[in-house]
Amino acid sequence: MSGPWRSWAVSLSAGEARGACGATAHQVVCASDSGGLVGRSRADGRVSWSVDAHEHGKSAGLVVDTADERAVTGVAGVLRAADLRTGATAWTHRLPSGDASTVLGAADGVVYALDATDSSSSAAVLDAVRAVDGTSLWRRTVAWAPREPLAAFGGRVYTADGTEVTARDARTGAIVATSPTGFRCDHLVTGGRYLVCTGSPSFAGDTFPPMRRLDPAMLRPLPTPRNTSDKPVRGLISDDGVLVLYEAGAEDTSAGNWNAYDLNNNRRLWSSDATESDAAIADDRFVTFTRVSDRTTRGRVITADLHAGPRATGAAAPRMSEPYPQTKDAEHPLLVVPPGTTAHLLVLARTHPSLRSLQLP
Repeated sequence: MSGPWRSWAVSLSAGEARGACGATAHQVVCASDSGGLVGRSRADGRVSWSVDAHEHGKSAGLVVDTADERAVTGVAGVLRAADLRTGATAWTHRLPSGDASTVLGAADGVVYALDATDSSSSAAVLDAVRAVDGTSLWRRTVAWAPREPLAAFGGRVYTADGTEVTARDARTGAIVATSPTGFRCDHLVTGGRYLVCTGSPSFAGDTFPPMRRLDPAMLRPLPTPRNTSDKPVRGLISDDGVLVLYEAGAEDTSAGNWNAYDLNNNRRLWSSDATESDAAIADDRFVTFTRVSDRTTRGRVITADLHAGPRATGAAAPRMSEPYPQTKDAEHPLLVVPPGTTAHLLVLARTHPSLRSLQLP
């Protein structure tokens, strides 16, 4: 795990490609669809440690809690944590529902698991366990729409059911705020300490409700930049309040636009046409993949100044990587960003399972 970030590429197991990968400032961690965890060196991608597991089911993803030195994943109703320093199994925690639709989150020393026994139901169970040792803190039945995110910050945990947003106290699970009656939140976008409601990416239609920012304390609507009339497909929010939202036609989301909005100053910053692909924010830059339709530049990572956008010039102009096997659209690549200013990022290729570390363009 020692040594600086360097450029490298390694093969992954099919199970890791079906799971998820994350990173700390010192290493890469991947979770498999069997519930196992693998730690890799940031210097060369070699395996430093592994935690085996033999569950069978859909991976709940991965949370990497650097403050408590834990990596946590979940498969078939079993949460498993590894010690980031030693690679030893730190704890396991069995959820009551078994194999189910699960979303993980972590903040302030607590790991959250939102677990739905029936994907067609709006009811789910929210478990809170202590990150250090897996001790159960509380469990609550909540209203939740599958595929909605779980947000936790500032001593609160937030859930959404496709209509309403609810805030709970992180220590007790008690409800402390709900979004106003008559205010509809079809889909919740979170990042930093921001909450933004948009239309649902799961539904097609001619019109979509306007996006609205919510006050995290009372969940009241706040002034919000005006968005386009296209379908909101996915979004991410920087720590300083820039929302980048991919919006596309309701019937075909393969081509659309990335639109950037300044949530604090209530204005749109820039817009750029794109094809639907993964995106991230790293070192105050927006990171995504080049458009499939651009024959001369496709199959690369492209970065743009988060505030100036892809049409900026000079020092703020966009930058592109070299083409790599992992960055081809046919590999269905995902971006993994180490925290801090590492000047590196990772690309997880899922078609031919592999992981590439490369310098941030």
